[in-house]
Amino acid sequence: MLTAVIFDLDGTLLDTLEDLADATNWALRQNGMPERRLEEVRCFVGNGVRRLMEQAVAQDTTAALFEKTFADFKSYYVDHCQVKTRLYDGIPEMLQTLKERGLRLAIVSNKLQAGVDELYDRYFLDTVEVAIGERAGIQRKPAPDMVRLALQELGVAADETVYVGDSDVDLQTARNSGLPCVSVLWGFRDKDFLLQHGATKLVEDSAQLVATLAAMGTIRGCSVESL
Repeated sequence: MLTAVIFDLDGTLLDTLEDLADATNWALRQNGMPERRLEEVRCFVGNGVRRLMEQAVAQDTTAALFEKTFADFKSYYVDHCQVKTRLYDGIPEMLQTLKERGLRLAIVSNKLQAGVDELYDRYFLDTVEVAIGERAGIQRKPAPDMVRLALQELGVAADETVYVGDSDVDLQTARNSGLPCVSVLWGFRDKDFLLQHGATKLVEDSAQLVATLAAMGTIRGCSVESL
């Protein structure tokens, strides 16, 4: 029986790209570096904000200057992570449907825990039980540590859980965690890219995601038709 679903956050539930790009470029400007285009930032996200900034800074940036730029990014982003960020279409209804059908829901994100907490409080309090972000002492995705912590906090087994994400990092995270993965096509990576990185189940909208989850395992009191 399918008991739980673990979701990636950025590019899966929330369109956070513009706020991430604004924070990136604010930090770069503060430190005398050229800004990055939105599509460049799109390619940089997925491995946590430190990796995002490592790719965004100028090539000859010293370690000390990088650390200052990264600190500037974190400071700005925590205060501005909800300016342009929005839920993707159909996400609130999809989460509510899954909850009503008895599924336990969690978020696992490489975003800083402070940012995850702020977004969780605004968008997911009524539907998602657990939200894990980047924190000290736990390896980021694609390591399985965050997923294992989410499973522990939910009190569910890996063989009863599906992972949902939008990137190659999510595909690798699911593999490393022993979970099947559903890849969404509305996020930060396109279909060809996801297929090249091993995606086998892809969905185009939230309604198709619910139907796909229903087909992957019996949801209590639920059939594909009833969704």
